[in-house]
Amino acid sequence: MHHDTITTQLDVLRQAIAAHPQGIDAHALLRQTDLGLQQRTLQRRLALLVEQGHIGVQGKARAMRYVPMTSSTAVAVQASAPPPATPYAAQPYIPISPEAQAIQTYVRQPRHLRTPVAYRTEFLAAYHPNSTHYLPAKLRAQLHDMGRSPAQQTPAGTFAKDILSRLLIDLSWASSQLEGNTYSRLDTARLIELGQTAEGKDALETQMILNHKQAIEFLVHAPEAATVCPDTLFALHALLSDGLLPEPAMCGRIRSRAVEIGGSVYLPAALPQLLEELFTAVVNIAAEIEDPFEQAFFLMVHLPYLQPFEDVNKRVSRLAANIPFIRHNLCPLSFIDVPQQAYVDAIIGVYELNQVDLLRDVFAWAYARSCQQYVAVQQTLVPPDILRLRYRKALGEVVAAIVRGRKSASEAHVQALLPPEVQPEDRVRFIQLVMTELAGLHAGNAVRFGLRPLELLDWQH
Repeated sequence: MHHDTITTQLDVLRQAIAAHPQGIDAHALLRQTDLGLQQRTLQRRLALLVEQGHIGVQGKARAMRYVPMTSSTAVAVQASAPPPATPYAAQPYIPISPEAQAIQTYVRQPRHLRTPVAYRTEFLAAYHPNSTHYLPAKLRAQLHDMGRSPAQQTPAGTFAKDILSRLLIDLSWASSQLEGNTYSRLDTARLIELGQTAEGKDALETQMILNHKQAIEFLVHAPEAATVCPDTLFALHALLSDGLLPEPAMCGRIRSRAVEIGGSVYLPAALPQLLEELFTAVVNIAAEIEDPFEQAFFLMVHLPYLQPFEDVNKRVSRLAANIPFIRHNLCPLSFIDVPQQAYVDAIIGVYELNQVDLLRDVFAWAYARSCQQYVAVQQTLVPPDILRLRYRKALGEVVAAIVRGRKSASEAHVQALLPPEVQPEDRVRFIQLVMTELAGLHAGNAVRFGLRPLELLDWQH
């Protein structure tokens, strides 16, 4: 059984329906499967199976029954079934290369037409850090140009901290959505900012979002500790899988049993000792990769391919991919607007063909989209504006102290009042920022610094 939560639920439901050729209603399914689903969640899962063509529907309203979809029943249920799934061509996708198109065509075939494959150590062994490159030099250069931030010369993690509130929502939502989570972005924002659970969502979906929030905060608030190493990946897994695994003891631990991949003919490695060795090899190779984009992409390829954990492997890889971006103050990768089908096709292409072209196209498109969300916004601000956000309180205190102390607007006076929290590398720009604020101070904006009109008048005269 595949241990990805939603995929597992779908598999259990399919098996239960397959055991009832004459059909079974939703209430009976709820009792028989013992998945602990709410009625509305069950309806969503069943609707998804119908859309995917795995099951059929007979009857309407209270008389509705779900039947296994076989060649003999397909015609019988067609009249009463909901409209068929949107054709692949009409689903959201991204522009892809001819090589990626070939992968997409292969993985879109029915499973019985695809060759079953096991984990191939040769795929990993063929990669030599800083010599092999999944991302061509030209693409890496383009990604660097896109991802550079105004916070480039500041301590690691600065850029991610500057946009943390948006990143928490966007990455938590988009990464969860790629797992089939039905929270909207607005619901995600309410959950993260206000602690409000969305109506009609089951506890697992809510838990998934909150786990992402914790894992992102872990990376952003301690960038010096967030390195590509086993401990960081175990920590990410523990945070992302909290409350979502059948056995809590498996959080942050290499799996000890075999897993299968829903919708794929790929069978990951099963021996625990081999898994330990391969996991160490993947992490060591990744840690040696100097280019942050190549390092991020390598993790997105090889962590899901190895499936070192019982579940949550792809989520771990998506957050691990952000480690080099956080450390190098590059735009983080939020996966916002990435079509689920494109991502799934790309991952299966890695699983079954060991080909990365489609995932590379998805990665490059996703990164460009993230940069539009974050870097474009940041670059409309000159660097001192980022400084203003960081030292907002200190800035207000110094401006107010100059005015109330009736001191002239000189760099020497500002220097004498520098608060201790202003870091040495920021002091010159901070002083310039204070001087700019003092030069533009007037009765209409003095309230920003808690100054009364009379105080300002006294200072100006």
